[in-house]
Amino acid sequence: MTARSTSPSVSRRPGGASVGIPPRQMEFRIPQGSARHAFFNQNVLASSLFVVFSGIFPPGERFFMESVRRYRDEITDPVLKAKISGFMGQEALHGREHERLNEFFAARGIDVAVPERMIRIGLGLLEKLPASQQLACTTFMEHFTAFLAEQWLTDENFKSTSDPEMLKLWYWHALEELEHKSVAYDVFVQVSNSRAERVLAGPLVVAALLPGIAASWAWLVVRDDERLNVREHASGLRKLFGRGGFISSILPRMPEFVRPDFHPDQHDTRTLEQQWRDRLFGAEGELLDEFRNRESLSAA
Repeated sequence: MTARSTSPSVSRRPGGASVGIPPRQMEFRIPQGSARHAFFNQNVLASSLFVVFSGIFPPGERFFMESVRRYRDEITDPVLKAKISGFMGQEALHGREHERLNEFFAARGIDVAVPERMIRIGLGLLEKLPASQQLACTTFMEHFTAFLAEQWLTDENFKSTSDPEMLKLWYWHALEELEHKSVAYDVFVQVSNSRAERVLAGPLVVAALLPGIAASWAWLVVRDDERLNVREHASGLRKLFGRGGFISSILPRMPEFVRPDFHPDQHDTRTLEQQWRDRLFGAEGELLDEFRNRESLSAA
């Protein structure tokens, strides 16, 4: 496996932007006139799962950051330290923008506080584990999130049926998840590299978080006016978990995480990342109007 290349100037500029993990300050403007949250395929059940994701991201990102932060001083490699800086910056901004999105949902009567509360309970259980096991759990969740991000960027049904303004946030978040997908794992290798902890990570995360995620999702659907629309719910389940579905396309990749020689960069997404960097932040990028610190990052 070939590690991602970095500039020889990294030691002189130890920031995330110098290693391809720039913390982009964004300001998304979701149309206030949007009345519905069925922004994916106009389907309440499918869209509600993404509302759950948005609800759990802020506390989840903080868990990721803390699990890496506690080992930052033990890292001596300047390249990895720069990557950690970029990782922390990107994750903090993801949490902030999803908090704003969650406020948008809450203003429309969507009880997004439930998934946030449930995920805090689950993360509280994980926080009782040894620090190195928490970091291993973070690497597993980053493994899942990287494939989720790839789906956001490549799933044609998601692109063609989702609200265009909502897509901007998901696209930005997805690109940055791919940019920093290996950072937590590289820290784990440096400070622990225990295969036993890695093998345990998946079952621990599933046991701690999945019940709350499922309950939150069901709660949002039950509270919606479309709760008795069985045909639409069946359609949403097929879009998510059917053959070639949004989530079912990810699940077969999860066991890769426990292979003895696993590394996130073995699944090479650099070409995809560059395509989306050009599309979103190039000379005529789709998100230039929302991009607030472009000049300072360019200087770095």
